[in-house]
Amino acid sequence: MNEITIGFILLGVLFALLASGFWIAFTLIAVSFAGLMLLGNDNFGLLYSTSTWGAVSDWSLAALPLFIWMGEILFRTRLSKDLFEGLTPWLSRVPGRLLHVNILSCGIFAAVSGSSAATAATIGKMTLPELKRQGYDDKMAIATLAGSGTLGLLIPPSIILIVYGVAAEVSIGRLFMAGALPGIMLVIMFMGYTAFWAMRQKSDKVQQTIHYSWAQKLRSLARLIPVSALVIFIIGSIYGGLTTPTEAAAFGVLGSLVLALSSRSLSLNSFIDSLMGAVKTSCMIIFILAGAAFLTMAMGFIGLPRMLAENIALLDLSPYMLLFLMTIMFVILGCFLDGISVVVLTTSVVLPMVIEAGIDPLWFGIYIVLVVEMSQITPPVGFNLFVIQSLTGRNIFFVAKAALPFFLLLVAAVFIVTVFPEIVTWLPNSMSRG
Repeated sequence: MNEITIGFILLGVLFALLASGFWIAFTLIAVSFAGLMLLGNDNFGLLYSTSTWGAVSDWSLAALPLFIWMGEILFRTRLSKDLFEGLTPWLSRVPGRLLHVNILSCGIFAAVSGSSAATAATIGKMTLPELKRQGYDDKMAIATLAGSGTLGLLIPPSIILIVYGVAAEVSIGRLFMAGALPGIMLVIMFMGYTAFWAMRQKSDKVQQTIHYSWAQKLRSLARLIPVSALVIFIIGSIYGGLTTPTEAAAFGVLGSLVLALSSRSLSLNSFIDSLMGAVKTSCMIIFILAGAAFLTMAMGFIGLPRMLAENIALLDLSPYMLLFLMTIMFVILGCFLDGISVVVLTTSVVLPMVIEAGIDPLWFGIYIVLVVEMSQITPPVGFNLFVIQSLTGRNIFFVAKAALPFFLLLVAAVFIVTVFPEIVTWLPNSMSRG
């Protein structure tokens, strides 16, 4: 049986198991077993133990549960609420006004959460009721939250960048640096579109603008200082070479606990809930990584990655055409899988093609995260859509339609970083030279 036949059989098994609702990690392991059986290799136990141990014992992965725990602590305390109340006075005169709170709050919270779903859920709980009370357009309120919630995947520290860095053997610190400028670019694009939309509207439903004095604005900054200081310390320590991402994550957890205690919003129950939430999420991700490592080894034995890379090389595709086809593939996969699963499923297969085409793996990491962000607001299973649907009770297709402009902005962002790759590579390259 040749590689192509085995590949089609395994693809059928993969989609059949995913469609049946089988756990993603178990699906990856089952497909790996099926591939080895078709190949006639019966060393399942030895191959599984060696591949999974190597995948989950990487020291870089220690940052993963720590960053998740930090986000869980902030999610369950009043620190996240302080973001909303601290930003509101400064945005009262900007076109779109409080709609920008969604975007900036998501951008700031993403930098300490690293999770798209946690970002959308945390900010949405605070902002959506207030925006509705003040008469803001329901569709636009949902749209800004859905689009900006995806920033949790890109703005460092990002869980998915850690996963990609481990899978592709790329420096996680350099990936964090590479994600900073594209993340800021997206925030500016989202705010620009929101201001443009607001200037075109002629609705008088929104309550009259509240005028804040400079004294009130300066007092509101006090609410932003704790979380902002935590963000600056974490990112600055990594960029400055003072700490590794794992060490920065440990300091981040300690800092979030100190801030939560000082604000008197951390109870024993919230502490236990944050710890258990981090354990559950981390175990899920690491289990998926273990299954993906086993699948990578099985695919290596079968020879599928090598065959695909050779066949694509024979097609003589330009790097732009290769990226175009991969963008379509990632968006389709993202409609059925979460972002982390997309990355671990595809990295081992596509990375040889990417390197063969002369594409920088560091740049490709940011590209793949941007494309996965697009899939987070694409029906039928965009994770952010489900989060916002649960918050609003709206039909998921209403939420998806509302998020369409921000989906198109993400498409534009992918185009921009493809034409101008220096947006991604300039900061890590300049920091390494310094």
